[in-house]
Amino acid sequence: MASTHEPTSGPAPGRSPGGAPSSPDAPWPVRTVNEKVKGWIERLGHLWVEGQITQVNMKPSWKLSYITLRDVDEEKSVQVTCPTSLLRSMPSPLRDGDRVVVYGKPAFYAGRGSFSLWVTQVRHVGIGELLARLEQLKRALAAEGLFDERLKSRLPFFPRRIGLVTGRGSAAERDVLSVARDRWPAVDIRVLNTAVQGAGAVPQVVAALRELEEDPSVDVVIVARGGGSVEDLLPFSEEALIRQVSRMRTPVVSAIGHEPDTPLLDNVADLRAATPTDAAKRVVPDVAAEHQRIAELRERAAGALRSWVAHERRGLDSVRSRPVMANPRLTVETQRALVEEARVRADRALGTTVRDMRSRIHSLKAQVNALGPAQTLARGYAVVQVVPRDHSPAEVVTGVGQVSPGSQLRIRVADGSVTAAAMAVTRAPGTVTAPTTGAGAEGGVEPPEGDDGHLGT
Repeated sequence: MASTHEPTSGPAPGRSPGGAPSSPDAPWPVRTVNEKVKGWIERLGHLWVEGQITQVNMKPSWKLSYITLRDVDEEKSVQVTCPTSLLRSMPSPLRDGDRVVVYGKPAFYAGRGSFSLWVTQVRHVGIGELLARLEQLKRALAAEGLFDERLKSRLPFFPRRIGLVTGRGSAAERDVLSVARDRWPAVDIRVLNTAVQGAGAVPQVVAALRELEEDPSVDVVIVARGGGSVEDLLPFSEEALIRQVSRMRTPVVSAIGHEPDTPLLDNVADLRAATPTDAAKRVVPDVAAEHQRIAELRERAAGALRSWVAHERRGLDSVRSRPVMANPRLTVETQRALVEEARVRADRALGTTVRDMRSRIHSLKAQVNALGPAQTLARGYAVVQVVPRDHSPAEVVTGVGQVSPGSQLRIRVADGSVTAAAMAVTRAPGTVTAPTTGAGAEGGVEPPEGDDGHLGT
C-alpha cells in the first residue's frame, strides 16, 4: 500500500545511494532502483484521474479489488487498487465501459516492482454520473413510499377543466391542444407556460403546479415536454418537483419526452403517458366515440327493455290462464271450509275433554268424602276428647290412661257434640298398666275381669 505522506527526494538520477553514479563496475542493485522509482512516483501526491473501466476484479471476500482504467482516447491503461467496501457502497455498481473519475495516489510496490493507483474515491462522470445520482434518488424516494401505487388517483372520466404545464409555443403544447380539441371541441384547458429545461425550470414548474392545485375548477393536470437528452430532462427528476407532485390532490399526468425516456416524474405521477399526444388521448374523451357509445348503449337498453316487457307479458298470460283466475274466490272459500271443519273438530274434542274431566272430578270428590271424618261420624262413630281442668286445649282420647273417673269429656258425633263426665275407667284385658296422666291422674283402677275396655259414663 502506498504511503500516505509525501516522501522525501531520493538520490539524483544515475547516482548510487551514496551519490556515486552507476556504471558497469558499480551497478545499482534492484532494490535501489525500486526504491528510487518509488520515491519519484510518490512525489505526485493525490490526483484526480479520468478514464474508462475495462475490467473489474472484485469478490465480496476480498479486502482489495482491482480495476483496469483505460484512457478514453488512446490505448493506454493503468491498474487501480481500492478497498472492496468502496465499490460495494457505490449507488450503482461499476460495469465495463463506465466512464469514471477516481481520486487516489500513485503507488509503486518495491517488492515486486509494480505500479498502481491506490484509490479512495470513484465517481461516475457525464451521463453515468447523472444516471447514478438519479438511481440513488429514486431508491431514496421509493423507500419513503412516494411511488406507492396505492397513493395514485384515478383520472376523472370527463374533466371540467384541464391544467397544462408546458413550454411556451412548444411542440408538446401544440400536440396536447390539437389532439384534445379534435377529440372534444368544447374542452376547457388552462395553460401555464414555464421553462422546461435549465436552472429555472424546476421552480417555475413547481409554482405552476401549486397554482393549478389551488384552482378548484381544475380536475386533472398534464405536465408535458418533448424529447431531449438526459441533461435536458433532468429537471423532471429533481426532488423538489417530485415531492410537490406527491403532495397534490389533483391527479397529475406525466408526459415527458418519448417512450424510452423515464424521468422520476413518471414514477410519482398518477398516470404516465408515453408522449404529450398520448396524454391528451388519455385525459380527454373522444366525443365521436362517446356519441357512438351512447347510441349503442341506448339501442342495447331499448332491446333489453323490449325483451323484459315481452317476458313479463308471457308471465302475465300464464297467470291469467290458471283456473283460480276464473273464480278468484275459490281459494278463499276452500280455505274457509277447511277452517270451519277444523273449528268444529276442535269444539267437539274440547267438549269431550270437559266431560271426561268433570266425571273424574266427581269420582275424586266421592273418594275424598268417603275417606273424610264427616262420613266416619255419619256411620255412628264418635270422637272423644278429654277437657283438662287447667283449661288447656282439649285432647283426643286415644287410651284409657288419659282419663280418670270424674274427667270431663266432650263427645263429638255427626250432628254435634255431647259433654259428659267419666264415671269409671276400665282397661282392656292383657294391656300393660301405665302411669295415668291428665285430668284423672289421682290413681289407677284395675279393670274388672271380663270387661271389654270401654269407658263408663
